[in-house]
Amino acid sequence: MTHSLHTLVRDLRLRRGRERRGLALAEGVRLVEEALAAKVPIRHLLASPALEATPRGRTLKAALAAAGHTLAPVAERDFDQLAATQHPQGILAVIEPPRWELDAIHPGALAPVLVLDGVQDPGNVGTMVRTAFALGAAGILALPGTAELTNPKTLRATMGGYFRLPCVGVDETGFRRWAESAGVRVLLAAADGPAFSWARGRIGIPLREGAESLNVAVAAGILLYEVTRG
Repeated sequence: MTHSLHTLVRDLRLRRGRERRGLALAEGVRLVEEALAAKVPIRHLLASPALEATPRGRTLKAALAAAGHTLAPVAERDFDQLAATQHPQGILAVIEPPRWELDAIHPGALAPVLVLDGVQDPGNVGTMVRTAFALGAAGILALPGTAELTNPKTLRATMGGYFRLPCVGVDETGFRRWAESAGVRVLLAAADGPAFSWARGRIGIPLREGAESLNVAVAAGILLYEVTRG
């Protein structure tokens, strides 16, 4: 069982493995805490002695046991080989990530939808999901070229936001169809971005002279704040 579980984890490091199995990996105390709190289905749990090195880790272990989950013990050295982080916290979960649909997204005047177009860095994508959830966005749409939402690095960067905020991958045709049916106003936030002929306009952030640009996740946070503060 242990060998097959290790094989499963390695397979889920790959996108094709995640797509074939419909599973993903949640690594670290915080992300597993969030998965448990959001009632995300947890298929398997691997734990090394490092989990009990901190009070928070011990609390999580007790909470998982109380919820009926069994933790498969893994030696520290073996766990380090399975983990994707530089400093593993001793807990790794195989989960069934939420499969959000477009009808789960309900935009409103103070609940915008953040559309990601070709945002390739998983850390940036995860940070944008985390920020959108925190600021009250209605959801995330990920257009082609955007980093996979269930990539382990993306999930870690969402800090649990993906478990609670509808995030849907969609192509431009599907995006336009949804936008028209939902009656939303589509604004482009990049001066050199794709000019969707059906968009309603552009929006931007004034920068001081000499500043080239902002990190995409930082820019998204500023724009979301401006929209959601009313």
